[in-house]
Amino acid sequence: MSEPDKGPEIPIASPVTGTVIDLADVPDPVFSSKAVGDGLGVEPDDGAIVSPMDATVTMVAGTGHAIGFKSESGLEVLLHLGVDTVELGGAPFDLSVTVGDTVKAGQTLGAMDLEAVRAAGKATTAIVVLTNTITHLSDLTVTTGRTDAGTTVATATLKGEDDDAAPTGAASTEVDAGTTDGARTDGLTGFDATAADIITGIGGPDNVRSVLHCITRVRFYLKDESLADDEAVTDLDGVIDVVKSGGQYQVVIGPDVVDVYDAVVAQLPNVGAGDQAADVEIVERPTTLWGWVKLGFSSLIGVITGSMIPVVGMLAASGILKGLLALLVQFKVVTEASNTFHFIDAMSSSMFFFLPIIVGFTAAKRLGADPIVVAIIGGVLCYPSVVTMSNPDDEAYHVVAQVGRTVFNADFFGIPVSLPEGNAYAYSIFPIIVAAWLASKIEPWLKKALPAVIRPIFGPLIEIFVVSALILLVFGPVVMIISGGIASVINAVLGFNYTLAGLLIGGFYQCLVIFGLHWAVIPIISSELASPGYSHLNAIVSATMIAQGGGALAVWLKVRDARIKRMAAPATISAFCGVTEPAMYGLNLKYGRIFITASIGGAVGGLLTGLLNVNMWGFTGAFVGFPSFVNPKGMGSSFTGFWIAGVAALVVSFLCTYFFGFKQADFDKERTVKKVRLGNREPVAK
Repeated sequence: MSEPDKGPEIPIASPVTGTVIDLADVPDPVFSSKAVGDGLGVEPDDGAIVSPMDATVTMVAGTGHAIGFKSESGLEVLLHLGVDTVELGGAPFDLSVTVGDTVKAGQTLGAMDLEAVRAAGKATTAIVVLTNTITHLSDLTVTTGRTDAGTTVATATLKGEDDDAAPTGAASTEVDAGTTDGARTDGLTGFDATAADIITGIGGPDNVRSVLHCITRVRFYLKDESLADDEAVTDLDGVIDVVKSGGQYQVVIGPDVVDVYDAVVAQLPNVGAGDQAADVEIVERPTTLWGWVKLGFSSLIGVITGSMIPVVGMLAASGILKGLLALLVQFKVVTEASNTFHFIDAMSSSMFFFLPIIVGFTAAKRLGADPIVVAIIGGVLCYPSVVTMSNPDDEAYHVVAQVGRTVFNADFFGIPVSLPEGNAYAYSIFPIIVAAWLASKIEPWLKKALPAVIRPIFGPLIEIFVVSALILLVFGPVVMIISGGIASVINAVLGFNYTLAGLLIGGFYQCLVIFGLHWAVIPIISSELASPGYSHLNAIVSATMIAQGGGALAVWLKVRDARIKRMAAPATISAFCGVTEPAMYGLNLKYGRIFITASIGGAVGGLLTGLLNVNMWGFTGAFVGFPSFVNPKGMGSSFTGFWIAGVAALVVSFLCTYFFGFKQADFDKERTVKKVRLGNREPVAK
């Protein structure tokens, strides 16, 4: 049998400057499975966008995140800018084309603000999909690797006149939506029938809070996701797949999404449509005390990680810079008295010193409070005069009162205030997250109580005063009391048995970092380094840093998601430089078992640190702090013990995480709950 005639070849250009990747590697399961059609992805280096082909513009999304094209040969192409960027409301996109424009490959279409997309926690991947793959495409060849915008990176070979075989594995754009075997009793046909079946499958009209759509999906916010029948919805004619992500129940339709969406809205007259602000996941109310405890802890971890993820990249960069500065000092390239040292120290430390301001902003966005107001409250916690009041080495420091071990070193309208020595508030995230939560509760009351004419001024005034006072007088001291208790326990364990201390502290120390309680340990380490001049405790802490880095390293080497890889690489380096927050908040804590497996590595490293009686003569830990393990009196067993314990912590953490810490599904479940299915057809690998 002779080969069928092939049609014309259509060149496809890269829409952005960057790195071309296979469609299978795109961080979105619907696109990567070729459910919408064959294509490619490009990880952009800059935000300039150009046309991928000679064509007519057939669609420009109202939110600017997608553009549709159609060539003279009939090939239809969708350019999707970023993943889930429809949720950003168009803010990062500035397009200069409209429907009906004729464009050439490489012609400028507009721009995408990559930093704004990343700051929102979205992938910036530009996705090019041939949406009528089944009816028009015979073959697609893609050249991966580095490229410039407008450069041809793929060739689409269209079907010839006698090429009638339709390949499976890609969604047709000409779906006979809503057809069924036999007549319907409700008399509905086409998109109306599809919409009715979808609504029934997701639990009925009463289960829908709101609905919106993007270029390929109808996105529902459901009251109870457990009422939805994923299997039944996926099997409907006209439905490609079901995806659950970000509190949304997403029904993937393809090019007919607008028609299906309009039919859905018409059948849900009492449901809000297009409510982008409804991005709240509905969680089933617990019925037991343990259920409430689990929900509370899960919600707390969600708030912490959600507040920290937008800044983990900056934390990682600061941590790496801190490590480089430590090496420069250790090898006497710069001295601590030099101006160069102080400039670099400011670059690396400002992120941590002003952490309450930055995390206050992100936590407020996460909890629904005013980000600017909460950032100002964070500024109160690290304001210079407040820092001065908390510093016992400063002339302004004075003890107002003392109750037991609690020192009240300031007062507020005569009420004693206990400020942590050295102002650990400036480096802690937990008090400011509590402040964001308080602000989210106070703001709705202020909006109701204050007249609109005075609300813009007196609302923030009252909120800043009340929340700041509550943090300084109540919640901040509570955190420090907990910290003091932890410090006492650690001291007791260290005094009892160093090996046991290594095991316990190595296993649990990073739990303190989660809540900012690790600052209770800093005074102990500082005291030990002052006298007798070395610290067993800091040596154990150093091993836990390496272990958290080992967990992030395992994620980086194993996971396929390009977005996660970009987070894991700098987080690993940062942990090895002694800053574990990027690894913990961005990866290990967020994905559950990884934090546990990494902590197992910390326990092993701490145990060996104790068994080998490792001492530490400097403050900088992890691998970058290896000179701190050199005894000033001469090279000793502590230096060897550090490498044994550190490598053991890395290896154990890495292996436990790689084999037991997570599965690829742990990352995929953020975007999808099941493999894409096209009716009863399975995708066919090319």
